[in-house]
Amino acid sequence: MTTPHFPLKIAGLSKTDASRAEVFSPFNEQLLGTVDQANKEDIDKALTTAHSLFKDRSRWLTVVQRIGILEKAVEMMKADAESLAIGAAKEGGKPLIDSQVEMARCIDSIRACIDGLRNDAPHTIPMGINPASQHRLTTMRKEPIGVVVAISAFNHPLNLIAHQVGPAIATGCPVIVKPAEKTPLSCFRLVEIFHKAGLPEGWCQALLTESHEDTESLVTDDRVAFLSFIGSAKVGWYLRSKLAPGTRCALEHGGVAPVIVTEDADIDAAIPSLSKGGFYHAGQVCVSVQRIYAHSSIARQLAEKLATTAKQLKVGDPVSADTEVGPIIKKSELTRIDNWVNEAIDAGAECLCGGKALDDNCYAPTVLFNPPADAKVSTSEVFGPVVNVYPFDDVDDALAAANSLPFAFQASVYSRELNAAMYVADKLDASAVMINEHTAFRVDWMPFAGLKHSGLGTGGIPYTMEDMQVEKMIVMTSKGISA
Repeated sequence: MTTPHFPLKIAGLSKTDASRAEVFSPFNEQLLGTVDQANKEDIDKALTTAHSLFKDRSRWLTVVQRIGILEKAVEMMKADAESLAIGAAKEGGKPLIDSQVEMARCIDSIRACIDGLRNDAPHTIPMGINPASQHRLTTMRKEPIGVVVAISAFNHPLNLIAHQVGPAIATGCPVIVKPAEKTPLSCFRLVEIFHKAGLPEGWCQALLTESHEDTESLVTDDRVAFLSFIGSAKVGWYLRSKLAPGTRCALEHGGVAPVIVTEDADIDAAIPSLSKGGFYHAGQVCVSVQRIYAHSSIARQLAEKLATTAKQLKVGDPVSADTEVGPIIKKSELTRIDNWVNEAIDAGAECLCGGKALDDNCYAPTVLFNPPADAKVSTSEVFGPVVNVYPFDDVDDALAAANSLPFAFQASVYSRELNAAMYVADKLDASAVMINEHTAFRVDWMPFAGLKHSGLGTGGIPYTMEDMQVEKMIVMTSKGISA
């Protein structure tokens, strides 16, 4: 079977001499496709194309055109949804059952972009309220901010592209998207759909760079108006420090998501939710359940029930319909996760299940009981299928531990007592607190924001659309306007 190849396309021109990157399955190392890579010269051409489009207002796409393109893209995505989900499962390792959900969310995200355009009416600034403002009316109009560069991550290769590229298309910004090197095929397929739906190629250019230095040159160019970055905190904060003056950005990094379970919580109801939140996509989610602080009267019971559930999860081929936990994205990450788990066990953590690497780059879903507070699994984002359970006697001690790290994103509390749940929700350092729901809960129109080291700005379709626009105030003066 011939593997697909995606040539480098910049301003409609294809290169025949570009270097190629091979894309392999993280599960069985099958070659899935090849992608041409962009060098610094190609990057400059892409930026020139995008910047020229933005500077020439006569070439801007109208709202009607943008809505029509996005509506057609939705229909094309729906028609090809199963194929796109299978492709994403193969290259990213997320089980098919979850990749199908991701594809449905991807479609819904583009619909949300359309809804944003349909419902975004201009507003006014009050005039006529003092002598200087007499006989004046105002209207606040939104315009595209400029060229958007989107740097994406591997773990949601469909929906992250929808969240970064969809709002750019909707708001009329030329966008250059660089997918994760491990999962570029899904990105290129979605960009092809946008083009086939009527979007001129120059308005959305996808490229895979040859090196990190080339990526940095793309991001830091002074023609870039907005950077959308999803990835590691180390890289994100570094790139932000290098941005050209005036370039705005949104950064989405990882967390070490805490959960507090009070003594009156319904453990049996919580276990399926905690299992999903901890082991979904093998824990390779920025808000994956990682630290569970449970009251000492129930902590052992909760940990053992969670371990029992974890042992029953089907680990393996992400394309199989019954697989619940797929592979780790690359071998080096598998080794790191195993080292961190063994370090915690050697330091006194009790391993209730898992704790070992499996065949085909998979890692057994792992539950650790009471690892040391200074172990890496307690202080850093594991980004693997590892959940830690810590007993506590005083909820304020649990809150202090939960809030002790320089990361803050989404958090959870499980309780049947409203006052207890609200007390915890009020005290947790987090941008969102779920009550009786796992930390990885998300719908695509809600705000999604990493705090402290976990990010900058707010994700979610309407919030990203807001970031990618600037407001222009028009003041109308006429003696015909009453005071």
